[in-house]
Amino acid sequence: MAFNHRELEESITHLDSVDAARVVSEGPRVTEVHVIAAPGKPAKQVVRDVQSLAMARFGASVDRRVISVVQISPTEFGGGMASRPALVGVREDPNGTRTTLKVTLRLDDEDRTGTAIGPAVASTRLRLIGEATIDAVEQTFDGVPPIALDSVAVTNVGSRRVIVAIAVSAGDGGGEHLTVGSALSTGDDGEATVRAVLDALNRRIERRIDA
Repeated sequence: MAFNHRELEESITHLDSVDAARVVSEGPRVTEVHVIAAPGKPAKQVVRDVQSLAMARFGASVDRRVISVVQISPTEFGGGMASRPALVGVREDPNGTRTTLKVTLRLDDEDRTGTAIGPAVASTRLRLIGEATIDAVEQTFDGVPPIALDSVAVTNVGSRRVIVAIAVSAGDGGGEHLTVGSALSTGDDGEATVRAVLDALNRRIERRIDA
């Protein structure tokens, strides 16, 4: 299977402290990796994290000399980018024919748990997780505009399983404003759903969020 450097690029952005990444490759060989990261973790550790991720997930050996890391404080971005919330966990509490999905996000050492209640059937699980994620975001950030989950779906891109989420809010003039987010699923569709919803909300609220 041909190496897909865009998938590696997306995976790097989900590493702890990483805000953005750009991967350049020539065929199967990675020639450049550019990373923007928060200053909380040593740059050498960020480089090792990138190397470990590339090898473990994609079987790609990346020379540390081609990885460049720029560390920028959140206040240097302009526009008030804040620390990103981390995904603490997804929990399901079934009760007969009903179930409660709980998604917990952590920001600045404080946890916020969003909930959604619905029928205890497999077909509604990812939607409930998405709704609980939005509830957690609304508790975490002040001034978030009203947002609802339009849809969430599982699809395959090549050999990869991907979760796609669409969020909807009111646009200017009373119309709908739709945003789309996606995340690779590496075995846990629930956590991938949270990441997909956060990816969609990134495009809608002022303070960038991720997991």
